[in-house]
Amino acid sequence: MLAELLARAREERVFSAVAWEVGTADDVLDRGVLGTRWWDGPPVTEASRWDLASVTKPIVGLVVAALAERGELSLDAPLPEFLPSYAGTDKASITVRRLLTHTSGLPGGTPLWRTFPTRAALLEAIRTTPLPAPPGSRVEYSSQGFILLGLIASAASGRPLDRLVADLVTTPAGMRDTTFGPVDDAVATEDCPWRGRVVTGEVHDENAVVLGGICGHAGLFAPLSDVARLGRILAAGASPLLKPQTHAEMIACHTHGLRRGLAWQGLDVPGSPVGTALQPDSYGHTGFTGTSLWVEPARRRYYVLLTNRVHPRRTQDISAIRAAFHDTAARLG
Repeated sequence: MLAELLARAREERVFSAVAWEVGTADDVLDRGVLGTRWWDGPPVTEASRWDLASVTKPIVGLVVAALAERGELSLDAPLPEFLPSYAGTDKASITVRRLLTHTSGLPGGTPLWRTFPTRAALLEAIRTTPLPAPPGSRVEYSSQGFILLGLIASAASGRPLDRLVADLVTTPAGMRDTTFGPVDDAVATEDCPWRGRVVTGEVHDENAVVLGGICGHAGLFAPLSDVARLGRILAAGASPLLKPQTHAEMIACHTHGLRRGLAWQGLDVPGSPVGTALQPDSYGHTGFTGTSLWVEPARRRYYVLLTNRVHPRRTQDISAIRAAFHDTAARLG
């Protein structure tokens, strides 16, 4: 069923390639790859790596939670404890927890790269641009918050973010081929007007490009097997990545209105990007490039859908296909 649904979407040119896996903590229920790494390109394979885009965020969230478990940071500590230059700014009271739950008051999608083309200038713009809303006043999805979380994790631990991701998530999870770019054997994303070429193996997100590709909001690449391995671990309770109580705190809803955990999105009805068939306590994350990982803890199930829906242009809409995939997958026996 899923293969036919996704093959039709490719015929409609929603994406050139797709990989998926649905399973439980103990078994795989459905799995496949189809399509080409770019239109008229070589076939996508099991080894092909996908630009995870914002699915990077919960992986960085797992890093932050693991550091909190180890006593290297507190989720309720304010920004200046880790980034002293934020003292005296309108962001000084923002806590790590507020960044994780998207309640920091930082703005949503902002193309800072257009005006601030260097890492130093972009980070300074985040620090100095006035908050559009007071911390704690609303839920607004913000990549800027996760850029700061990447900096906080490094400052708290004394280790670079890519090392932290490897040490605390990908190595213990057995995700051997998950890494920040650039990478080989990648599935193409956008024919980017800014870069003047089809982007392949380099992070799609422009703010991430300016930041050097290793940052808290985007930048990780992974093959299907690695994302599925993470899904299986989460469906089984997150060991060996986190203690049970830490994982439970991560996936609980910490907000009113829009449902947000610590780095995870809950199931918003209406408005869920993954349809309406999953259980109310399900959680996960989507990525702009057409990726997603979702988990139903009570059923011990996970859902992985990886596409390159921004290829060759970001105007392809995956919302109907993504919802139909999860609605159909939820019925697998």
